[in-house]
Amino acid sequence: MVEKYTSGNGLRIVLENIPSVRSVTIGIWVKTGSRNETEAINGISHFLEHMFFKGTSTRTAQDIAEAFDAIGGQVNAFTSKEYTCFYAKVMDTHKEKALEILADMFFNSSFDEEEMEREKKVVLEEIKMYEDTPDDIVHDILARASFGDHPLGYPILGTEKQLHSFTPDTLRGYINERYTPGNVVISVAGNVDNSFMKTVDDYFGDFESNAKQTDMEERPAFLGNQIERHKDTEQAHLCLGYNGLPIDDENMYGLIILNNVLGGSMSSRLFQEVREKQGLAYAVFSYHASFLDNGLLTIYAGTGKEQLPQLKDTINRTVDNLIQNGLTDKELTNTKEQLKGNLMLSLESTSSRMSRNGRNELLLNKHRSLDDMITEIDKVDHDKMQHVIDSALRQSPSTALIAPETASSRV
Repeated sequence: MVEKYTSGNGLRIVLENIPSVRSVTIGIWVKTGSRNETEAINGISHFLEHMFFKGTSTRTAQDIAEAFDAIGGQVNAFTSKEYTCFYAKVMDTHKEKALEILADMFFNSSFDEEEMEREKKVVLEEIKMYEDTPDDIVHDILARASFGDHPLGYPILGTEKQLHSFTPDTLRGYINERYTPGNVVISVAGNVDNSFMKTVDDYFGDFESNAKQTDMEERPAFLGNQIERHKDTEQAHLCLGYNGLPIDDENMYGLIILNNVLGGSMSSRLFQEVREKQGLAYAVFSYHASFLDNGLLTIYAGTGKEQLPQLKDTINRTVDNLIQNGLTDKELTNTKEQLKGNLMLSLESTSSRMSRNGRNELLLNKHRSLDDMITEIDKVDHDKMQHVIDSALRQSPSTALIAPETASSRV
């Protein structure tokens, strides 16, 4: 069971005790990401994530790394469109030490200018690496085709131009605006009882900010645009995007089932048709990304440029068949059982439980039990599936393509 405590400053703490394990995972979740940036500071959320590891008033970057190595711990962070997370996984005997280091990084990072300039080079190499990986960057291009100039269309990494403009004052200004108690959740999962909430509160309960809590950002319109980028690649990399669902939509389990049948597994229609039957692609899959007020259902495939028309035709026929005929009884039954199994397996890791609880608290402010989720999955029938299929797939998709100049998505 997930227990919750709200500090006097509005910061939330969620804890799940798993006495059968010997590890504890602690995550600091901040409700800010590339969606909360302007074009002038695009990439600052991700750069801040890097800078929190580059030294505090009492620890160098090497000290931080050595401190976690000394207790056999793992520490990392990630940035998304709508949130940033800093987390550590350690043995249960070292949970207090891990919390102290994370709090030191969170509150006392120095943002030394020399460290900043070095880390800008690191992030720039990350951007270049991403640009050199067409099967990754095509998804960023799809976001731009789907949402245009809305911040959901911005790349999480930002660009070289914005990166060079960041100063210590830029970072502190963004922290003062977005790193507010009401935007922060501390999620703890593992062999730890609820008395640890008091320890967390001792570190974070006095955290204050003068910034006003901002309302939800403007909901983006789904544009359905096409963007092509010509690049000297061996393959054409194609993404199609369909307007998805917000994270708390009542039809979410139906869309998860649809994604699984469409391209989310090895038995999916796209995998079987595109790869197994026609041999058109090594990589072909679909996935759904949920945001606070929108979502994006994405299909990806990479193929030789001469096979691009056949690939797109196969994808279109697969989508049309779902629209016209829906799911088979076997597909619906098997996928529902697969989702239940995936939920069960996710409970075996303290890291996955910490992540699920932190994200649910941060974005939904509520937690569903396993039994509740299974009940919702079981409620999905063919009528609900047809409603989800029609809502998602009957629209014209957005398109992103990276390919040699002689290839085109307009086929």
